[in-house]
Amino acid sequence: MEKAIIGKKVGMTQIFDADGKVIPVTLIEAGPCTVVQKKTEEKDGYSAVQLGYGDVAEKKLTKPELGHLKKAGDARKKTLKEFKLANCDALNVGDEVKADVFAEGDRVDVTGISKGHGYQGVVKRHGASRLKESHGTGPVHRHAGSMGSGTDPSRIFKGKIGAGQMGNEQVTVLNLDVVQVDTELGLIAVRGAIPGPKGGIVTVRNSVINVKEKGAAAGISNNPQKASGRNPQKASARNK
Repeated sequence: MEKAIIGKKVGMTQIFDADGKVIPVTLIEAGPCTVVQKKTEEKDGYSAVQLGYGDVAEKKLTKPELGHLKKAGDARKKTLKEFKLANCDALNVGDEVKADVFAEGDRVDVTGISKGHGYQGVVKRHGASRLKESHGTGPVHRHAGSMGSGTDPSRIFKGKIGAGQMGNEQVTVLNLDVVQVDTELGLIAVRGAIPGPKGGIVTVRNSVINVKEKGAAAGISNNPQKASGRNPQKASARNK
């Protein structure tokens, strides 16, 4: 079953497991979210649900936004996100999604807007090396330096590292473990760090990475036709 929810980053803390080991976790105030809109194959060409999160005063919404939200009842939501889920048919407009949709042991992907660091130089933004600080360098020891030949190609290729805007972009952290779910407080604790500052809006959904359980030991085949020569059960050995 595919699940998704919108939440707010509370901050980081640590939890002790049964063996007394420390687990660094990030707390997410997940939901409650309201299903504001439902997309269908017949009408829209694809299946998806739009979730709304964060109550807001009616005077802060435009008339088009109010008209859209009134279809879901008394929902006055500030943040709207659309999710393409395989089980969209199980959700209807007006339904409420809470943190209990996730359980301990689930693997999730968390998406948020990373912290903005403003306009930064190439050393901080890309980890470039500083120039020598001996004779001749002058006041440019943190500059990018030479960018390449001048006559050919006479330009800078796209993707070349340089100074510019750092952070403030959408980042997704994949395959995080759900360590604990508090249904009363509506909190989800995931292992590790997630993007964004405290109070930043994040989305949580099932991980796109399928973790497969480890099977037989490496280098040993379960197929008797392909077993190693040391295996007495090998087909060629039985035929002798």
